[in-house]
Amino acid sequence: MPDYSQIIPELTQWNNGKGIDIDSWICCVGRFDHAVGYGRVFWPDFVIHDDCVLFASARIASFDEWMTHTGGHRRSVEAAMNHRHVVDLFSGERSGVSRDMVIYFGRLLKDTWECKRRRDFPDRDIIVGFSEDQADELLDYEVTVYHNEAGGQRGVSATLDNEPEKA
Repeated sequence: MPDYSQIIPELTQWNNGKGIDIDSWICCVGRFDHAVGYGRVFWPDFVIHDDCVLFASARIASFDEWMTHTGGHRRSVEAAMNHRHVVDLFSGERSGVSRDMVIYFGRLLKDTWECKRRRDFPDRDIIVGFSEDQADELLDYEVTVYHNEAGGQRGVSATLDNEPEKA
């Protein structure tokens, strides 16, 4: 279990500097409307379109454009349309965002999306990738969903090192 006070420095400031545990902090500052919204981030809807896995919110016009741009390479289209930069999920101030926060959140998204894709598509070999390698910028950390063309075992995950090039 991570040391949440290292990831969320505010925890140590509560109770006149004595700190607060993460569960109590969430109880104090959490909001149901935010929890519902975050649920959409952690448990997104996926669809199959033209034998590609896509976020349900994907624009089909964009899919058609990517198919043309990549010469019909479905895996590249999936990687382009299904990558999410972790820090772009929130448009607010980023000055307090640390690499540890982004890595923790990226791991969590990878794990929850993997569970979701296994539930929704148990017979498809879909990869949910997240590379924890040191990145130059926090923006470089992303989670991506795409089919495995290598034909490996069903349910095998890979990191972005195996990800197709995004055009």
